[in-house]
Amino acid sequence: MALGVLWFIATVFSLVHLTPLTLPEEEYQFKQWMSQYNNVYDTEEYYHRLRSFTENKREIDNHNAGNHSFTMGLNQFSDMTFEEFRKSFLLTAPQNCSATKGGHVSWAGPYPESVDWRTKGNIVTPVKNQGHCGSCWTFSTTGCLESVNAIATGKLISLSEQQLIDCAKDFNNYGCMGGLPSQAFEYIKYNNGLMTEEDYPYKGHDDTCNFEPALAAAFVLDVVNITSYDEKAMVDAVARLNPVSFAFEVTAEFKHYKEGVYTSTQCKKTADMVNHAVLAVGYGAEENGTPYWIVKNSWGTNWGMDGYFLIEQGKNMCGLAACASYPLPLV
Repeated sequence: MALGVLWFIATVFSLVHLTPLTLPEEEYQFKQWMSQYNNVYDTEEYYHRLRSFTENKREIDNHNAGNHSFTMGLNQFSDMTFEEFRKSFLLTAPQNCSATKGGHVSWAGPYPESVDWRTKGNIVTPVKNQGHCGSCWTFSTTGCLESVNAIATGKLISLSEQQLIDCAKDFNNYGCMGGLPSQAFEYIKYNNGLMTEEDYPYKGHDDTCNFEPALAAAFVLDVVNITSYDEKAMVDAVARLNPVSFAFEVTAEFKHYKEGVYTSTQCKKTADMVNHAVLAVGYGAEENGTPYWIVKNSWGTNWGMDGYFLIEQGKNMCGLAACASYPLPLV
């Protein structure tokens, strides 16, 4: 077959698969992004991912051209539609985490203007990566218990998310389909312990339970739920006691978050809509006075602010105050 014919076939194939307005520089940016994240696709997958990347890049650029409290950027999720992202990284099983009356008892204050448990010694473990598994609830759980345990004992131990995925299903958790930190703390309490990351390493998929009681490294005396929508009580807990687990609703724009104080008009503020669990490790305020939470995520350090994000405080943003909790350690 003549080279000219081959070129014509290849060109037509490309035009069929490209989005109608994909520009050469956008495909060049996509190839650069592929190289950065070591992504390789077959031909059909390539054009599907290019289409998603182009749409995401344009959304990012349009957002950053406006006047917003946070900026967006490319990351490891930039070749995915939100529906694909939601199925792989968020809680897909229905969650209802409301606690109409919590067990946390607040003090009257006053509280420091800012708190960051990462600066208080060896209290917070490094950011982890949940991979393609809706196991954020396990990372919120371990992150909180790791810090609570370190505050109580002086020893920071990385704990097992995989044990929670495999073993905590009797407490209304669903492995890679989702769960809640408060229910995971209940499991650890009644199971008499959680093993270390080293002894029960992360696989990122559902497996059979292999808990070994003799290797339990952290224990829960009781679970403290913060009354739903009482964000001031969350401030009290983080200021006086320890980091706090919470859940909120992630919408499409959040997966592009890069830095700044995240706010949204797209998300809901109710307990039945939460789909992602994270860890509040502190709080502060912008120079313009906007208060925010400092939050540890579980999408690796390439996402956001080295794996962290800031979200506006005081407005129950995206339902973040609907279901906050923390454990009391048994030491």
